[in-house]
Amino acid sequence: MVAADDLVRARKQLLDGGSRTRRLDTVALRQALVDLHEFWLTTKGAELGIKPDSGFAIVAVGGLGRRELLPYSDLDLVLLHDDIDPVVVSDVADRLWYPLWDAHIKLDHSVRTVPQALQVASSDLTAALGLLEARHIAGDVELSNLLIGGVRRQWRTGIRSRFDELVEQARARWARSGEIAHRAEPDIKNGRGGLRDIQLLSALAIAQLTDAVPGLGPQTPGGGLAFAHDRLLDVRTELHRVAGRARDQLRAQDADEIGAALRIGDRFDLARMLSDSARTISYSVDVGLRTAGNALPRRGLSRLRRTPVRRPLDEGVVEHAGEVVLARDAKPNKDPGLIMRVAAAAAQSGMPISASTLNRLSDSAPELREPWPKEALDDLLVLLGSGKNTIAVVEALDRTGLWGRLLPEWGAIRDLPPRDAVHTWTVDRHLVETAAYASGFTTRVSRPDLLVLGALLHDIGKGRGGDHSLVGAELANQIGNRLGLWPSDVAVLSAMVRYHLLLPETATRRDLDDPATVRMVVEALGGDTVVLELLYALAEADSLATGPGVWGDWKSSLIRELVRRCRMVMAGEQLPTPDPIDPEHAALAADGGVHVLLRPAEGAHTYTVTVVAPDTLGLLSDAAGVLALHSLRVLSASLGSHEGAAVNSFTVAPRFGAPPQAGLLRQELIRAISGELDLVAMLEEKEQQAQVEQALERGTEGVPVQYAQAPPRIIWFDTPVDGQVILELRAEDRLGLLCRLASVLERLGADIRWARVSTLGASVVDAFCLHLGDTDSRVTREEFEAAVLAVVPAPRPRKAGDADGVDNGATGGGAG
Repeated sequence: MVAADDLVRARKQLLDGGSRTRRLDTVALRQALVDLHEFWLTTKGAELGIKPDSGFAIVAVGGLGRRELLPYSDLDLVLLHDDIDPVVVSDVADRLWYPLWDAHIKLDHSVRTVPQALQVASSDLTAALGLLEARHIAGDVELSNLLIGGVRRQWRTGIRSRFDELVEQARARWARSGEIAHRAEPDIKNGRGGLRDIQLLSALAIAQLTDAVPGLGPQTPGGGLAFAHDRLLDVRTELHRVAGRARDQLRAQDADEIGAALRIGDRFDLARMLSDSARTISYSVDVGLRTAGNALPRRGLSRLRRTPVRRPLDEGVVEHAGEVVLARDAKPNKDPGLIMRVAAAAAQSGMPISASTLNRLSDSAPELREPWPKEALDDLLVLLGSGKNTIAVVEALDRTGLWGRLLPEWGAIRDLPPRDAVHTWTVDRHLVETAAYASGFTTRVSRPDLLVLGALLHDIGKGRGGDHSLVGAELANQIGNRLGLWPSDVAVLSAMVRYHLLLPETATRRDLDDPATVRMVVEALGGDTVVLELLYALAEADSLATGPGVWGDWKSSLIRELVRRCRMVMAGEQLPTPDPIDPEHAALAADGGVHVLLRPAEGAHTYTVTVVAPDTLGLLSDAAGVLALHSLRVLSASLGSHEGAAVNSFTVAPRFGAPPQAGLLRQELIRAISGELDLVAMLEEKEQQAQVEQALERGTEGVPVQYAQAPPRIIWFDTPVDGQVILELRAEDRLGLLCRLASVLERLGADIRWARVSTLGASVVDAFCLHLGDTDSRVTREEFEAAVLAVVPAPRPRKAGDADGVDNGATGGGAG
């Protein structure tokens, strides 16, 4: 038997290709290699008698089967036979394999009948995935078709019992190989977002559980899934050519050469392209696995539901089959704020947005007008305040082109690789990670909305040249105005971006004992204590999002000491104060009786509800409870009194649909005041029911526990009035929180003189002026703290060093 030296020489000639200007590009090289090996195998097969009706067939799997043969890929072949005499089969196999072995060509081979191959595929998942890519090369085509058709039918009928193993195998591979998008030396083949994931999608499509290209079209960033696939193939092809052998991991020392050969640029340009492609593939795999899972029979408690319910989440947004989808009557082409409502609902519920919903929004949703409506900004804050849930939602929006539509400045940092090894993530992912960490610190600051916005934008100036802090500050001005922030808030946001490195750089590089150091920081911030506390929280979130070991005791203690000294220089904060009473409401108070006014507010889906009634114990909790039971979310409230009557104004947003009539709210309020309604118990039941429905829909056992991203924080302010204090609560919102808070305060005998309530995204900052009477101040405060903390969302399990969540004295909460 003559070795396949002719095949080796031809391969070498293709790879050498003469000068660089004459060598084949990656696509032409792969096609030439496929043609070359097919020609050799068909010629050799004919020589061995492997012809039509011979009872033999040569079938290719792997790279040759997919027509993606790389320079140093193994040759994966199956010699099929129709139950022929073993002696004859052995002779043909030896004469086919030995020339390849003698020529040192890497060969994965097997010799089987069709039933034997099907038996292997039924018991070995890896073998089954390989045979799904089988392609006839030479010999008896009917024999090959029996195998190919049989494997695919077997895969389709058996996928229900193999799906969990398929997913587990993919997750184990991702755990071993990591994410291509965020690895300095990624595994192009096996990493998350790599070529193996393309094959996974193909296997799901063959099982008829999903489309081969789910959820993405060619107009999305990166050009869609097919383009991402081609780019990864090109990089792996060039990696083989540069390395001179089979290799899947892109080494840093080869990146510049590969980038130049593919005319992409340097290693940073190559890394950016790889990140874009891998994230596109990763998103497609997430959609594919989710779609496939939904196509399979439900398990556990979810089997109790015959058909998935459509549970309302927000106006035009519902939950269906464990995904966030558009309501049947939603009109995305006429509703610019729908994108943000969908995103906020997904982040809060922890459910993914369905691919069809994202595509529909991408195709038809109009641009948000500038400045953004307040409700759109509120939804953005809810999204950014949802912790780790934020990351997947932003990634889905970004991969489908919606995030860049909301923030056009994002394009310059999308997939931008870091310039130093300490950074784990690309710049855009780092910003989202920072916002996720910052959501855990929202109760440390008086402006949680500006904290999460500043976290999202602090590095927005990168990728444009110049000092990214200065460039970013200008962009923050531009973005803040577009979002509809007040000019004073835009100034704070811009200062956060401009000075986001000020505290860590000063604390770690300057002498804190030098008064000039503290004076320099105070002057740079204009003596603004709000900016100082925001930068303190941002510094920690930024460090934690950078990478392991960036935030530690040494750095934390230095920044804490710097902030303490700056506060001493800046001094004091103003106490919260009540809002003035509207003259119209004062007139209603003078008339007596119970009045409920409902009027449209500035936003498209917001209303103002004003309750004027005799100022009796429990009125605030009754009013807030009635609003919550009618699915009216309190965005802000101003609570006061006039001539013995309470005047409580609430800015509310219906969770879906139109608000109830004012007359119905008044009737329910009168029933609550008379004691006919146990509002707290009704709210508990409503909340539990929603959680049980969500658990059933997801197929999980039991009721999920609601954890807050940030621990609740209680701050006490003393006032000049004897027996009167101000309690400020910073916490995350929940159904009927204001009703619950008012109920416990009233139950403990506090007289609520006035209150100011603000809902900022997913966080609340509520200040209550309380008259505590003659009770012992220390004991009373402890009782109030325990009662209040019992009704806010539970904090996540604490780690060593976490703050205790309670401040005594007018400290402003700080971040210490």
